[in-house]
Amino acid sequence: MASEKLILGIESSCDETSAAVVRAGTGVLSNVVASQLVHVNYGGVVPELASREHLRAILPVVREAMQRAGVTYDQLDAVAVTEGPGLAGALLVGITFAKTLAWARQLPLIAVNHLEGHIHAVLMEAGAQFAEASPLLALVVSGGHTHLYLAENQNGVWRYRNVGRTVDDAAGEAYDKAAKLLGLPYPGGPWMDALASHGDPRAVPFAFAQIKQKVTGKIAPKLAGVEQEQRFDFSFSGIKTAVRRYTEVHHMGSRIAEREQSLRARGLLTAKPSDAEAFAAVLATFDTQTLDLIASFQHSVTGNLTRNTLAAAAHFGAQAIVVSGGVAANRELRTRLTEAADKAKLPIAFPQIALSTDNAAMIAAAAWPKLLTRSFAPETLEPTPQLRLG
Repeated sequence: MASEKLILGIESSCDETSAAVVRAGTGVLSNVVASQLVHVNYGGVVPELASREHLRAILPVVREAMQRAGVTYDQLDAVAVTEGPGLAGALLVGITFAKTLAWARQLPLIAVNHLEGHIHAVLMEAGAQFAEASPLLALVVSGGHTHLYLAENQNGVWRYRNVGRTVDDAAGEAYDKAAKLLGLPYPGGPWMDALASHGDPRAVPFAFAQIKQKVTGKIAPKLAGVEQEQRFDFSFSGIKTAVRRYTEVHHMGSRIAEREQSLRARGLLTAKPSDAEAFAAVLATFDTQTLDLIASFQHSVTGNLTRNTLAAAAHFGAQAIVVSGGVAANRELRTRLTEAADKAKLPIAFPQIALSTDNAAMIAAAAWPKLLTRSFAPETLEPTPQLRLG
């Protein structure tokens, strides 16, 4: 049978079970995502609960993806799955399902790095201008990751080099933790973004410390005659601590507790800011001081991400910038990065909002170049929770 150029992608690295069918790395025929609400009461993802939810959702999600795409298993050319990084138990569910399906249908199995998937969430729609840019600077910013990569397409094979990363909390993690400190619904990042426009972004002067490069080895690189590569690392633990300290100094604890109790009683802890009625109800529980704190937090974080990204692009001579990951949906970050890139005369691209968070379409898209080069996973494929890219 002639190739249909169809890849079934499966993503289960954290708290979302997803399956998608993508044609030739760009045509999304379906993309089904089942989000887990079980973690709301914990203010963060509980690994054991995540694994159980993946077990419940994986089969229905794959069936729905195939049905929406209007294709059969016989039409597939390969099965792609997230290998890592992520939660070991969550990854294991997706990998086990993908390996079983690939074996039963005699299909190639393709292992995909979750971080590379996020980059391809942009590339699958950005067009040749970005696919051919060399080097391309990619900012991957989410709840679990904040990385800068130089990416090059060498004869259809993508090569990556990490030139920046967070040394502690990821940007999205800092958002969620700050939101929890302020009694916001989970996940807190989208709520912080939505509420920020109602406060003064310069009311609270947050600052980021300069991260110094560590000299590794017994002999300093300069003394050894080796030039150490310039890095553009991030740190978001300090601003999270600063938010906590601010609430303590200004005695905001009772207000925060009352807000959280009120939202819980009204069933709003699982609400989304896109729900206009829910947003109005949540906004009404906030005072000016707290809204200013949220706006200032967001202004500082997005400013830090923007400065580091543009500085790295200039240093390494990047020809274009792509931004991906859940925090790429942040409206202020999109605005500030776009303005800075335009000023530097650099093309910049973001994924559509639906492809910013974890999804299987990006996994299938990243698998397409691997299918063309026959870079298949072994039968012994296992989860790699700390998998690196580049």
